[in-house]
Amino acid sequence: MKKQTKLWMLAAILTFCGNVTSYAQDEQVVNAYFTTGEMPDMMKFLPGPPDSTSVAFMNDVSRYYWGKEMRKNPERADQATRDAVYGLTTILTEFEEAFGMKISEEETPEIYKVLLEGTATCDSICTNPKKEYMRRRPFMVFNEPTLTPEDEESLRKNGSYPSGHTLLGWSSALLMMEINPDRATEILARGYRYGENRLVVGAHWQSDTDAARLAASAAYARLHTSERFLEQMRKARAEFKALMGDDSAVNTAKTAPVATSGDRAYTLQGTPATANTRGIVIQSQKKVAVK
Repeated sequence: MKKQTKLWMLAAILTFCGNVTSYAQDEQVVNAYFTTGEMPDMMKFLPGPPDSTSVAFMNDVSRYYWGKEMRKNPERADQATRDAVYGLTTILTEFEEAFGMKISEEETPEIYKVLLEGTATCDSICTNPKKEYMRRRPFMVFNEPTLTPEDEESLRKNGSYPSGHTLLGWSSALLMMEINPDRATEILARGYRYGENRLVVGAHWQSDTDAARLAASAAYARLHTSERFLEQMRKARAEFKALMGDDSAVNTAKTAPVATSGDRAYTLQGTPATANTRGIVIQSQKKVAVK
């Protein structure tokens, strides 16, 4: 099956889960590791949303009021509003402190690539349950505003279960943790809060976020059965280690094109670098970051 999928980088994943976003970037081609049909069937390994007469739904209601209370904290409300802008761009900005390094397509191309393709693949696991359950969101049930009123009209047409934002945040956290395990605690804490902020916004129930984290974990495990993913993760980890090395090992100030003759340069994978190569290369027995 063809795995190459065109997506707007509203999220790099917008087509899969139909999530609402407040921005758009250039169209990109995301070469997903698996199609939706090749991912675990969430509707068969997780229950659907809780019935409105159940104890689980009572917890959903209680947590909705918790989220409303959190809005009184300006710092938390501001973070939740920022997190509501769905997409990888938000993830990279909001997770930067926890990860301990700026990630961008230009400066860390291998890390960026595994996050882009990895999160897009993971998020496809929620395609079918979103359409099947079409769960009403808490702000619809209570007829109350959210922190992002500009999104409400579109959210009404999009199922609440599972939370696509939470799935994106948790899968991003798992991928980042694999790249930088020394910051696992900080990364996972931010990933958890990213999903929790959907309750603060008022766009999701607690059970939506709980299901999304479980689904993201299952999808993340599925990623590790792809040899292409494993190879890209190796490249990402190598790039990260090179960038985090001491100053004598990595010359990060180099901006000129890589030499193509004489002082030959090679990528971390051992292939000859060209004038268009960007990222970490080996030149004169030194690691050089070429921008």
